Amino acid sequence: MNYRITYTPGYNRRAARFLKKHPDLLPQYEKTLKLLELDPFHPSLRLHRLQGRLEQLHSISINISYRITLEFILEEKHIIPVNVGSHDDVYRE
Repeated sequence: MNYRITYTPGYNRRAARFLKKHPDLLPQYEKTLKLLELDPFHPSLRLHRLQGRLEQLHSISINISYRITLEFILEEKHIIPVNVGSHDDVYRE
C-alpha cells in the first residue's frame, strides 16, 4: 500500500518559490515525491528523524544539496511535507 502525501497551502507556496529558483530540479523533485509516496524507506531518499528543535520532523534528500522536511506518520501511512530547500534553509526553520 502506498503512503498518502497531503500538501498544505504553506508547503505549496514554499515549493513554488523553490522551483522558481531551481527549475532545473523539477524532474528530480517530482521523482523524489513519487518515490516517497511508493516507499519512504528507499535508500536514495535517506529518510531520517531530525533532532533538537525539529525533532518532530523527518527529512529526505532531493539530492546532495537539497532536502524536504516532513511530518511522517507511520501508523496511518500519512506524510505531510513541511519545507523544501537547501540543507541550511530547511534546518533553520
